[in-house]
Amino acid sequence: MSSLPGYRYGPWDGGPDPLASPFDVGGALDEMGDSILDGRSPREALDDLLRRGTQDRKGLDELRRAVEKRRREARDRGRLDGTLEQVKELLETAKDAEKRELFPDPSDDARMREMNLATLPDDPARAVRQLADYDWRSEEAQQAYDEIKDLLQKEVLDSQFKGMKNALQNASPEDMQRVKDMMADLNSMLEADARGEDTDQQFADFMDKHGEFFPENPQSLEELTDALARRASAAERLMRSLSQEQRQELADLMSTAMEDLGLQAEMSRLSEALRGARPDLDWGGKRGRGSRERMTGEDPLGLGEATDALEELAELDELAGALNQDYPGASLEDVDADAVARALGRSAVDDLKALQELERELERQGYLNRRNGQLELTPRAVRRLGASALTKVFKNLDARGRGAHDVHDAGSAGDLTGSSREWRFGDEQPLDVVRTVRNAVLRRAGEGARPGSAVRLAVEDFEVAETERRTTAAVCLLVDLSYSMALRGTWGIAKSTALALHSLITTQYPQDKLHVIGFSDYARQLNPTELAGLDSEMVQGTNLQHALLLAGRQLAKYPDAEPVVLVVTDGEPTAHLLRDGTPWFHWPAMPETLELTLAEVDKLTRRGATINVFMLDDEPRLVEFVEEVAHRNGGRVFSPDAENLGSYVVQDYMRSRAGRRARA
Repeated sequence: MSSLPGYRYGPWDGGPDPLASPFDVGGALDEMGDSILDGRSPREALDDLLRRGTQDRKGLDELRRAVEKRRREARDRGRLDGTLEQVKELLETAKDAEKRELFPDPSDDARMREMNLATLPDDPARAVRQLADYDWRSEEAQQAYDEIKDLLQKEVLDSQFKGMKNALQNASPEDMQRVKDMMADLNSMLEADARGEDTDQQFADFMDKHGEFFPENPQSLEELTDALARRASAAERLMRSLSQEQRQELADLMSTAMEDLGLQAEMSRLSEALRGARPDLDWGGKRGRGSRERMTGEDPLGLGEATDALEELAELDELAGALNQDYPGASLEDVDADAVARALGRSAVDDLKALQELERELERQGYLNRRNGQLELTPRAVRRLGASALTKVFKNLDARGRGAHDVHDAGSAGDLTGSSREWRFGDEQPLDVVRTVRNAVLRRAGEGARPGSAVRLAVEDFEVAETERRTTAAVCLLVDLSYSMALRGTWGIAKSTALALHSLITTQYPQDKLHVIGFSDYARQLNPTELAGLDSEMVQGTNLQHALLLAGRQLAKYPDAEPVVLVVTDGEPTAHLLRDGTPWFHWPAMPETLELTLAEVDKLTRRGATINVFMLDDEPRLVEFVEEVAHRNGGRVFSPDAENLGSYVVQDYMRSRAGRRARA
């Protein structure tokens, strides 16, 4: 018998709340819905939500602002020439102390020494090198000069290996030898890796032997190489940020320090290996003006400290770029969570992970899917957005209207007659459960089933309750997709209206049929999912003729339904189909375009369809055209404010579906 699994508990150490409810994206979809109903695509709406954030999580914009604040703080940390200034100060200290020691001495040797000190070059690197063999009389001067050499050696190593300056405090010759051995082993390992050799065991041995120099404890050679390369790149960036004179002076001082340590060759090998391993980093000012940092602080920084600041700035620059998401193929997965933690703390990582999880959960919970690389809404999401749009429409309806529109028996085909019949494929009537079960029991008894055995339903057992046929409507909503709708700010309202009407019909009048037809230079039928993700089209042409033609074909499928055509447009017809089916555009409208469009109006009129036009502009040619449509068809013309379009369309649908007799 296997033992039960054990569990161990400990204090919570930060991060997401372990007792929080499962990820709920309903609220996020509702926030996206506001953008989608304003006319944006699902991708644009999601990107906008990621930038703004959700109710309880920061968005990318706020994270970027926090990163920018850290960048300003890093720049305010101090000046980059601190080591150079410190060397100059120590050099002056040594010279002054030596002169004080020489002054009382009347000998010619003292005067010669004073002359040598007075004629030292202004370049601190040349002065330090020229004093290398000088026999100091002053103990204070000797200490100051020795401090220069010690400072340079530690700062140069610290600029390549983070924390080395502190690690080498009071370093003995044996300690410096371990540094030399470490660099030799490191270069050998990097060169072996560049040749394609397996270095896993070599890396493990290296860390066992030299791990003390790497307190960040890298877990792989790739991780170690990345850290060293970024720091070396920051050191290069530091040198480019100095003036030409400062750069030359500091480079000479560093070269002298490496020669004194016997590490000049090893440092050159390391620099070459790191450049080869990470050629994508900023090694030579290839990023142009942005490669030179302007530090704004007053305090002088040592070489290692300055490298720290520029390494942090480089990481913050990369992080800001990833959070900006404005490059081809951008993804939140590109954002380094470790970099976010270092820059902004654990809570910011939780915000980032929540944003990364958002898109995955929208797909997993069935609100979004991908097709051909494009993000689109699912029918489930469209239903939710449509319900939201419909709620807004009902809020705007006149209180004297129909009032509440809940239908508790939605889905039934009519009033029950009391009789039933055998179920046939395609029936929408409700099942008669009692008679269905009775048929199964009788059939099983006739087959000789034992008493008390399970009752199993067969297809032939099912019966449906007969209902009286209700009045149904076939509705074609024709929506203008031309670019002028976006320019006037009415496209999003038209989309919202179409989704609201779809929600109303499918949930409360399921026996009715709705077809949404979009038209610009040509027309096409739109399913609700396509409509929700659609943007206005940057094409010329308002081909109402083609839209009316498609509407007639759809209405012909429902000969017993009340035909209703609703047209939402902001311009007169300016396009029509040629005989070969290609669209023809001309502005202002050609007589041929108007004639062909009115011919389709006449066809629908003979079919008994009512055409009501919702006119979103008062341009004289449009007004003249729609008045002619109303005269020929007997339908009505509305000029609603864009904000009230949904209310007008929904009210008109509910009025029209009652049939002509009810309206008379």
